[in-house]
Amino acid sequence: MVYRVRYFVVLGLCLGVVTVAAGCGSIKKSLSKTKPYFLAKEEPWRQSEEFVCVRSGDVRRSAFIVPRSRIDGPSFCGAEYPLKVSALDHGRVRMSPGATLRCPMVPAIEKWIREVVQPASYRHFNQPVRDMNVISSYSCRPQNNRHGARLSEHGYANAIDIAKFTLAGGQTIDIKKSWRGRSSESFFLKEIHRGACRIFYTVLGPNYDKNHYNHFHFDLARHGRFGTKRICK
Repeated sequence: MVYRVRYFVVLGLCLGVVTVAAGCGSIKKSLSKTKPYFLAKEEPWRQSEEFVCVRSGDVRRSAFIVPRSRIDGPSFCGAEYPLKVSALDHGRVRMSPGATLRCPMVPAIEKWIREVVQPASYRHFNQPVRDMNVISSYSCRPQNNRHGARLSEHGYANAIDIAKFTLAGGQTIDIKKSWRGRSSESFFLKEIHRGACRIFYTVLGPNYDKNHYNHFHFDLARHGRFGTKRICK
């Protein structure tokens, strides 16, 4: 990815780029208020982290994990080594639809599936999860699609949103319908939400805000002075 000036505003569905400056107000006023834009900045660690992941061999090409062409902009959207992921855990857990993710996200999700999701699924339902409904992966947009917000981690292919889980027997567990209450489905969802907090740096669910009422959001953004702070809500 080619890094340009430090701060950008992206206007009109990420199609135009102008630097943030004092005169930006007049530019924005001339555009439709319905056209979203976001703020982004140069973060070299992202490219380095991707390179280390690819070189490590932790993620291998398969029928379910296929490299795709570099996503290069607009602005800082994109990834150097994006992957199209249609299933994980050797194909045993489908991603429906397939997700476009940067390399470090793949082993993180796989670790969560193996160490958190499947053990919880056997405890509560005596069977494994076979499918996860992905409602967002790579998407060049502001956080929560909010006009003027920072670029979402989805814009770096560094995030995934999951709304439903389907068990081997066909039962579907919908976060929107089952998060509240004291059912087996609710306990399962809360357990795998908590378990994600030791794997991902950002974990958001229905208790966070109205934008996440129907899904879990996971990403590997760096938080805090040293980039090691975790957000779990």
